[in-house]
Amino acid sequence: MNPTGLDLPPLLAAFVFGLMGGAHCIGMCGGIMSALTFAVPPSMRHPARMGGLLLSYNAGRIISYMSAGALVALLGTLFSLSATARLLLQVFAALMLILMALYIANWWKGLLKVEAVGRRLWRFIEPVGRRLMPVVHIPQAFALGALWGWLPCGLVYSMLAWSLAIADPLQGALLMGAFGLGTLPALLATGLAARQLSHLIRHPATRSVAALTIIAFALWQLWTLTAHNLH
Repeated sequence: MNPTGLDLPPLLAAFVFGLMGGAHCIGMCGGIMSALTFAVPPSMRHPARMGGLLLSYNAGRIISYMSAGALVALLGTLFSLSATARLLLQVFAALMLILMALYIANWWKGLLKVEAVGRRLWRFIEPVGRRLMPVVHIPQAFALGALWGWLPCGLVYSMLAWSLAIADPLQGALLMGAFGLGTLPALLATGLAARQLSHLIRHPATRSVAALTIIAFALWQLWTLTAHNLH
């Protein structure tokens, strides 16, 4: 069962979703990536060292996504999801993308109400992450990335709707893993060039481009769902 509603194999669709969401990562999470980079002592910021730490951050983050995907898909197995329910989850995922795009561009902040649920959990996780800084070791970076993966994020919530619809823990984990790999290029680039990109990340034009890219992807998903259900 393809939970994405797109004319692509599920894992490829999830990867493309993450790749397109990279615009969101630059607009929203780039500041976090920059903060993690600057948390490394200046004497340790040579390219090889930073490359290892950034890969470790992101490996931990992707493992967290996969864990969440497996848990949500396991929840899906407890329900007999009808074709209509699965379609509604797919539409929900696309609408979440549009809401998130409006939030990124500062056009509308309604998504804050949805992310408020995740913030309750994040209040307990964030202090643990702060105790891991400054980062000086690879395992430390991996642990911090694994905590970062639970940061409230509309993009991740949209993807988890796909995992819930697929109702298979292994497939849910793989789907989230493919999504996480898709977000990797943007976050690695942001981390490696944190100082150079810091002003660009905060620029309204960057956020607008990110928002329009995500809206285009969401509309593509909605169009594909509509086309499938009309035949």
